Amino acid sequence: MRKVADCRRLDGDDACTLTIAGEPDEVVRAAVEHVVTAHGHADTPELRAQIQGVLKDGAGGRSGTADSKAVAGAYLGELVGTFILVFTIIATVTAAGLRHPTAGSPYGSLSIALANGVALAALVGGLGHISGAHLNPAVTMALAAIRRFSWRHVPGYVAAQMLGGILAALATWAIRGNAARTITHLGATNPQPGVSDGRALLVEILITFVLVLVVTAAATDDRFPTVLAPLVIGLALAAAVFIGGPSDGAAVNPARGLGPMIVSGSFGGWWVSLVGPVIGGVLAAVLYDRVIRKGAPAPVQPTQVGGLRPERP
Repeated sequence: MRKVADCRRLDGDDACTLTIAGEPDEVVRAAVEHVVTAHGHADTPELRAQIQGVLKDGAGGRSGTADSKAVAGAYLGELVGTFILVFTIIATVTAAGLRHPTAGSPYGSLSIALANGVALAALVGGLGHISGAHLNPAVTMALAAIRRFSWRHVPGYVAAQMLGGILAALATWAIRGNAARTITHLGATNPQPGVSDGRALLVEILITFVLVLVVTAAATDDRFPTVLAPLVIGLALAAAVFIGGPSDGAAVNPARGLGPMIVSGSFGGWWVSLVGPVIGGVLAAVLYDRVIRKGAPAPVQPTQVGGLRPERP
């Protein structure tokens, strides 16, 4: 995708002309990223609706009614997206715990990490242009902390995400039966035997740091290749689950951790799945926004390799 920006200040306001070549969803995503990163605006459903309106109608944005529909659509996108994400994860976890195979051997630990990564990658690609595809209260709060998402929409996003997690747990109970609730606790992320709440908290902080650092780079830095965002974000979540799974099941997401706990009634270490991801996420977002973002590759200089220098044309 090609993007050319011509930005200036006119009468105290930002005036910006963007030339973007790409698919419609990629154009919207690139335009939002530019407005957020270059002009410091918060990423909100209204902003996305306005940009979509300009692209569709050629001028001026949309009406208040259209903006309200955009906000409702974004909230619904977060609810449905979080439901699909958590449902995919805990349906896989419970199948592994109950030793229910698709064919051949039952699922193992690898399948759980893959379910996390594949589901998130698909949803970021499918819903990113609608709501930003946060699908995680820790991501929403981290982006709000660095002013890349409006605090005004944080309660609505978090409520939608938590409801999606609870509905996913209910759906898993429905398809896997009572054994999934009583034996595997619907995949609740309770600390494993021998793992203290304090150690589980450290795990959640560190693994959520991994995910949100990548999310912040992909969502807020216009140098990032947009087309790679779903893949790298999914891989980051899979890496986090590989690290944290043996300790507490790797919540990395309060909606994924607390949804199964609420439905199964298994509340061991519940606060870890709430506090750890938020701390880790905010730390990652602030570090990227305040420090890492300022980095740039050093210019490549001609070097001598094996006693030979590259010939100049």
